[in-house]
Amino acid sequence: MRTLSKSLSFVSLPALALAMALSAGTASAHDVAVTGSTDKTVTAPRDDLAGKLTRRVIQRSPSSVPGREIVQVETEIPPGVESGWHVHPGEEVGYIIAGNVEMKIEGRPTVILRAGDGFLIPPRTPHNARDVGPETGRMLSTYIVEPGQPLATFVEQHADKAAH
Repeated sequence: MRTLSKSLSFVSLPALALAMALSAGTASAHDVAVTGSTDKTVTAPRDDLAGKLTRRVIQRSPSSVPGREIVQVETEIPPGVESGWHVHPGEEVGYIIAGNVEMKIEGRPTVILRAGDGFLIPPRTPHNARDVGPETGRMLSTYIVEPGQPLATFVEQHADKAAH
């Protein structure tokens, strides 16, 4: 087991790679550099949303629920940018920290979430988030997911499939 801080430990490099995605930097299109509190940098593959949003993993830990891990991520979405339709390998429990985010979740009405609003997305449910401005949207998401899976995967989805 590799420990990156006194309060947070990672089981393996593949587990670390699940949620590490930054939108820009010196890393290649497929890799992202991650720096822990010990000032050691590891390189991990990007996931499907790496080019659209900026995400910072706050913490990750094995869950008390067998076959799950908990990953907490702060995401920034610039005005006018959308995540693209994607799914997660488990639940997403989120909270809007700042901004106005249009949330489309397959089978539900489209909503505008504002700072202070929370949201829940079931496992493998296609959804799309778009910042409607004027400021950058910031959200805190806690994922309860299957270890060893990409944290986010794009899916084919059209707006007309979402409830309006």
